Amino acid sequence: MSYFDAASSAPLHPVARQALLASLDEGWADPSRLYREGRRARMLLDAAREAAAEAVGCRPDELTFTSSGTRAVHTGIAGALAGRRRVGRHLIVSAVEHSSVLHSAEPFDVTEVPVDRTGAVDPRSYADALRPDTALACLQSANHEVGTVQPVGEVAALCREAGVPLLVDAAQSLGWGPVGGEWSLLTASAHKWGGPSGVGLLAVRKGVRFSPQGPADERESGRAPGFENLPAIVAAAASLRAVRAEAEQEAVRLRELTARIRSRVPRLVPDVDVVGDPERRLPGIVTFSCLYVDGETLLHELDRAGFSVSSGSSCTSSTLTPSHVLKAMGVLSEGNVRVSLPFGAVSEEVDRFLEVLPGAVAAVREKLGVVTPSAAAHEDSLVVDALGKRCPIPVIELAKVIGTVPVGGTVRVLSDDEAARLDIPAWCEMREQEYVGEEPADRGSAYVVRRIS
Repeated sequence: MSYFDAASSAPLHPVARQALLASLDEGWADPSRLYREGRRARMLLDAAREAAAEAVGCRPDELTFTSSGTRAVHTGIAGALAGRRRVGRHLIVSAVEHSSVLHSAEPFDVTEVPVDRTGAVDPRSYADALRPDTALACLQSANHEVGTVQPVGEVAALCREAGVPLLVDAAQSLGWGPVGGEWSLLTASAHKWGGPSGVGLLAVRKGVRFSPQGPADERESGRAPGFENLPAIVAAAASLRAVRAEAEQEAVRLRELTARIRSRVPRLVPDVDVVGDPERRLPGIVTFSCLYVDGETLLHELDRAGFSVSSGSSCTSSTLTPSHVLKAMGVLSEGNVRVSLPFGAVSEEVDRFLEVLPGAVAAVREKLGVVTPSAAAHEDSLVVDALGKRCPIPVIELAKVIGTVPVGGTVRVLSDDEAARLDIPAWCEMREQEYVGEEPADRGSAYVVRRIS
C-alpha cells in the first residue's frame, strides 16, 4: 500500500518513535514537582521546548505546547483578540484558511481576503482590509489542499506597519523550514511533520498583547491547561529537529516527483485540471481535478489499487458543499485528488500511481455513464433537468448535450446542487465554451452555457 496523504497526517518518524518510547520510561512524573523524578521530567520538557523554539525561530519562553494544532489556533486567536479587545473585534483571514481558523473567526467581525486561481493572496488585499478596529490578521504559511505558499513576509510587514499582529498557521510548512517575516503568533501541529498526534505548538512573541481565555491554569503560562503529555512532546520536538535535518535533500527529491505528476497527469487522463501554484508550492503536494468523476468513487478505486490519497472534492459522502479552498480559487471541484507524498516516498511508487490512475478514472466515468457527445445539432436552446442529482452528474449531462445545439446555441442546466455553481463555469473554461451566467429557477438555479465550438 502506498500512503500518499502526508498532508493529512505524516507517518510517525523513526526518531519520534524512539523518543516516545524512551520518554515513557523517563518522563512520566509531574514536571512541576521538585523531587528527582519531577526534575528529570522538567529537564525533558525544557529541552523539548528549546529544540522546538529553535526550529520555530522564537524564544523558548514564547512557545507553548498544546493538545493539538487546532487547539493552538483556537487559543491563539481567542487570546490575541481578548488581549486587543479595546482596539476592536475586526479580524482578517484569507478565504483558504484551515477550517480551524475560519470557525474561530465566526463570532467576530471578519473580512475574508480573496485568492487568485493558484490559491495565493495578494498582500495589497490585506493592506486594503486593515481598519482602525482591526485586532488581528491570520494567514497560513502554505495551503493544506493545494500546497500554494503564501507571501507571509510581505503581509507581516504590512500588518506590523499598521500595528496589527499577524497569526500564521504553519501546520503544513514548519517541517520544511522556519516561517520568514515578522509574524506575531504562530501555530503548528506535530502529526503534520511525523510527530505523534495530540501535540500542537503556539508561539506568541514578546510584546504581543495576549490574554488566555478559559479557567486559569498554572501550566504552560496559563495557555494550555492540563497535565503535559511529556512523552508526546519530547517525540514531537525530536522529530521536528530530525525532519529539518533531512528537509533540504528531501525537498529536491519530492519536488521532482510532484513535478512528474503535474506534467504527466494531464497527458495521461483527458479533461483534468491541475491546480495550485506550479512554482511557489510545498515540495510534496500536488492536486488535480477530473471532469465527469465522482470524487468518493475515484478514491475507492485508487484505494483498491493500493493508493491512499485524499480529496477536497464536493462529491464525497462527508459534505454536500464544495471545498471552500477550491471554491475560493474558482477551480473545478469535482473528481478532486490530492497527492501528498511523505518523506521517503520513492519514484517507483509514483510511477505505479501514474500507471493506475488513467484506468481508475476511466472506470469511474464508465460507471457514471459518460459518453462522447453527439455532434448533431437539433435545437438552438436545450434544457437539462439535473434537479436532485449531485455533482458531477449535472456536468456530465451538460457534456452529453452541448454538441446537439448549434454554435451560438445555449444549454440551460437546472440544478439544486451548490457544487454546480462552481463546476459548470470551470467546465466551460476547460472546454472553451461560454458560461453566460446563473438565472433563478423554480427549484435551484439555471446555469446557462453557450456553445462556442
